[in-house]
Order: sequence, then C-alpha cells, then structure tokens
Amino acid sequence: MPRARSTKTDSYEIQAAPLEDAGSGCFSGFVIVPFAVILLSVLLGTLALKKANPLPMASLDSMPDSIPSNLSPIFRREVLYWADSISRWASASNLDPNLVATIMQIESCGDPRATSGAGAMGLFQVMPFHFHAGDDPYNPETNATRGLAYLVRSLASANGDARLAMAGYNGGIGIIPRAEWSWHAETKRYVQYGAPIYNDAISGIAASDALDEWYTKYGVSLCNQASQRLGLP
Repeated sequence: MPRARSTKTDSYEIQAAPLEDAGSGCFSGFVIVPFAVILLSVLLGTLALKKANPLPMASLDSMPDSIPSNLSPIFRREVLYWADSISRWASASNLDPNLVATIMQIESCGDPRATSGAGAMGLFQVMPFHFHAGDDPYNPETNATRGLAYLVRSLASANGDARLAMAGYNGGIGIIPRAEWSWHAETKRYVQYGAPIYNDAISGIAASDALDEWYTKYGVSLCNQASQRLGLP
C-alpha cells in the first residue's frame, strides 16, 4: 500500500512468604530455610524456560475448521488462518473476500506484525498516515478497517477493475489513470502476480500456479515469518 514492532517482555516477581514461628509446625527452622532456597531455585528455573520458549500468541484465532464458501482454497495456510475474519471484513466493506485475501497474501502472507522498510504495518501493510490518533496499527481489526477503506477507494477510482485497484493500492490511487509504462517496477510486479492470483481465486480452481510462482520468488521468508508468528506447525 502507498505505503514497528514492539517487544514486550513479561516480568515476574517472586516473593517469599514471611517465616512465622520458625521453631513450630511440621518443619523446624533448620529445614525451612534450605527448602525455601530449593523451591525458589525451581521456580526461577521454570520461569527461565518459559522465557526461552514463549507460547504462541493466545489472542489470535485458531485455524478455521472449514473455509467459508465464498473464499477460495488456493491461498497459503497463513492467509487461510484468517479466513473467517477475511469473510467478515469483506462483507463489511462490500468487497470480494478473494480480493481481500489476495491483497493480504502479497502484502503480509497473514503476518499481523509485518513491517516494511517504508514503514507500512500489519496484515494489509497500511502506511502510518492512514491511521487515526489512538489507533493500534498492528491490531488486525484496525488494520483491516484502514487498509480496506483505501482498497474500496481504489476500486471505485478504477471503476471496479480489480487489477487497476491493486495498482492503486500499491502505488497510490493517482497512478490508476496513468499509462502502465509509467508505473513503478514494484507496482508492475504487484499486479503481475496479484491479478492472476485473484483470477485463479474466483475461477474455482483448487491451486494457483501464479501464487506458487509468487511464493517461490518472493513469499518464502514472508510466509515463514507469518507461520512462526501465528504458531502454525
């Protein structure tokens, strides 16, 4: 799209309970002190293992049990992870979910924390100036709202032509009426793969050679990163 990841480390605080009447009870004072040291060591070791092996993002949806009937199965699994959300976002924006999925496929391959060198952020690689004050650019709902609003404008400027709308989404709506030879190389490449991927998605076929070619040339590291981020096996 005419186009930061923050790392938050959980902090843990361990407090020992005060020893009351150390000479009474089941343990004598001689046993309580070593036992407390051992227990503290075990707890610290457990916390170290948790930090070394963080759990997947618990706030994200799990893989859908089935793909909505209005969404093609050709997309990478990292994008299909968002299948139900894509269908809902598309319906709210009056867009074809396959067009929405195509944009997500090329922009982020489903990585909600994707960030480009130009500063674009999130699932739909939205540039900072499209967000409102107080927005969280990496929140999937917010990112979809801002990104798809621009896609709707681009599609309207392109008179419903999905290929030209993709060009506008990548290079700016102003390029839509211009001759294609004047487009930036990135925009030309964007529609070179985006248009056939979208055409394959709406044709009803089960696999896309165009998507496979895009993945091999440009999407491997992007999709691997998305897969790790989403905790996919």
